[in-house]
Amino acid sequence: TVYLAEDTWIDKKVALKVPHRQVADFGELLREPRLLATLSHPNIVGIVTAEKQENVFFIVMEYVPGETLETIITRQGTLDVPIALDYTCQICNAVDHAHRHGVLHRDLRPSNVLVTGNGLAKVADFGTSRFLEIAAHGTTVIGSPPYMAPEQFQGKAVFASDVYSIGITMFQMLTGDMPYEPPSPKDLDRLARGELHRTPRAVNPRVPRALNDVVV
Repeated sequence: TVYLAEDTWIDKKVALKVPHRQVADFGELLREPRLLATLSHPNIVGIVTAEKQENVFFIVMEYVPGETLETIITRQGTLDVPIALDYTCQICNAVDHAHRHGVLHRDLRPSNVLVTGNGLAKVADFGTSRFLEIAAHGTTVIGSPPYMAPEQFQGKAVFASDVYSIGITMFQMLTGDMPYEPPSPKDLDRLARGELHRTPRAVNPRVPRALNDVVV
């Protein structure tokens, strides 16, 4: 659960993220804030600190005034191409920074992207992220099925899995829809072969062909 709070010492709004699982392993609770502490980028929601008071652990985060990309898509349906490309580039910059620091997000989707009133996009919710060595992979099935790459269903997430999720997010911005229904276990092979996908232009013919090819 995330709460809006105020640091009364410096008169500044912050976001307090309280994990639902208050596990006894303090090291596990510190995993996300320690990971976030390695990342400093204008397109990533920043961390202030992590604390534990009265046996409640919480993370103090940068407060981002605005709304989620998911809310924007739901309200507007399709986004204009220049705006969709702007958000995509900002998300890519955030993911590139994370990957350069060995961090795999594993749950990229519009609900985890915050957009401010002046159009600044910030990637949030690194709670399922992990450090990933080059040529290694995540071994846990984590993510949101509509945005998960085929290998994620097998617990083999790699850096390219985040790129796949960005592609799904681009499709949704350009069409207001998803490229396919969340696959059942028997359809995972077809998903990996690209047999379930629709192209953006099949849903929205106004999408430029070159951009359609990038998403596909």
